[in-house]
Amino acid sequence: MRNSMYRMTQTAILIGGLSLTGAALAQSETQPQGLYSADELMDADVFLAETPDEDVGDVEDVLLGEDMSVQALVIETGGVLDLGDTHRVIDRDDFTLETHNGDDLDDLDYRVTLEMTRDDVAKLPEYDNDWWQNAQEQARQAWENTKQGAESAWQSTKVATAEPAR
Repeated sequence: MRNSMYRMTQTAILIGGLSLTGAALAQSETQPQGLYSADELMDADVFLAETPDEDVGDVEDVLLGEDMSVQALVIETGGVLDLGDTHRVIDRDDFTLETHNGDDLDDLDYRVTLEMTRDDVAKLPEYDNDWWQNAQEQARQAWENTKQGAESAWQSTKVATAEPAR
C-alpha cells in the first residue's frame, strides 16, 4: 500500500509538473521547465547561495498540499552515512530549483539552492512527528476558516438578494 501511494504521489507530481510558484523554480536559463520529475528531485543535492560549491544536504521528501502542489521540501543535512543527520523543512518560497541536462531524461539532474546561511538551516523546523501533527492541524484550521468565510459570504449574498425591492 505504501509503495502504491508513493508511486501515485510521484505520478501526480510528474503529471502536475510540481506547481511551484514565484522564486521556487529556476532552470539553467532561468526559465521554468514546466514539468519536473519527482524521482529525480529526490536525493537532489542542496547548496547554500553563499557557498555554491559546498553540498549541505540532499532532498529527502517532497511535501504536497491538498491540490497536489509542492508546499515544502524535506532536506537531510549534517551527519555521515545517515548517522547524526537531521531532516529540516524548507518552505517552497525558500529555495530555487535549477535543472541541468533538462533535454535528456537519462541525464536529468536538479540542484536545490537555499538563500540562507548554515545557521539559518539549523534553525529551520525539524521534520518529525510533532511538526507533522502541527502542520496537519494548521492546514485543517485554515480549511475550516476558509469554508466558514465562504459560507458566511454566501449567506450574506443570499439574504441581500432575497429581500424584495422597495
